[in-house]
Amino acid sequence: MPSNIQIKGIREGLLVSIGDGEWTEIEQALLDQIQSQGEFLRGAKLILNVENHAIKAATLGKLRDQFSDQGITLWAVLTNSPMTEMNAQALGMATRIHQATGDQVHRTPVKQLDGDEAILVHRTLRSGSRIEFDGHIVVVGDVNPGAEVIAGGNVIVWGKLRGMVHAGALGDNKAIVCALSLSPTQLRIDDKIAVSPGDNQKQHPEVAMIRDGKVIAEPWISE
Repeated sequence: MPSNIQIKGIREGLLVSIGDGEWTEIEQALLDQIQSQGEFLRGAKLILNVENHAIKAATLGKLRDQFSDQGITLWAVLTNSPMTEMNAQALGMATRIHQATGDQVHRTPVKQLDGDEAILVHRTLRSGSRIEFDGHIVVVGDVNPGAEVIAGGNVIVWGKLRGMVHAGALGDNKAIVCALSLSPTQLRIDDKIAVSPGDNQKQHPEVAMIRDGKVIAEPWISE
């Protein structure tokens, strides 16, 4: 197998990771590899991680059809390229999986002093991204419109929060949402939804919480 093509089984299916190199050469090597293991791979659900390669929709569609001829379903494309991501989504392919893969979904488990679990997401979440965790979620980066963050506990964003956020999703009405700039498209804590996202021009840190049965936001100031 070429060194820039790695294949391994994960929970969601068969993960194929593509390294650097000329795409046309990589594509042919990949097709040769898949064809040589046709019977073994038949029926597999394939996740293709193309990293920084910018791939046209027509190329992705043709690749999907070629895999299909081998009895393999290309159902997800992981990428750092906005163009590739957009083209994959247009073809109905997933562009996110729960399994952490390289920089695509980099999540670091963290133990809090009180025993609660948390994950650290060290990147900006673009539209279409969805992070869900039963404990707390800490994002070092922005949460852009179209991205979703859903936590059983608290949500802390060291950046601009402009997407959808749901803290206390498992019934914790004491959960909070903190951000350096709090302008979400929707903010929920437990079963309560903020009436208004507030002034989108605000650029100071804020914390949202439930008080008197309503979601309110106030300046995020340490005591």
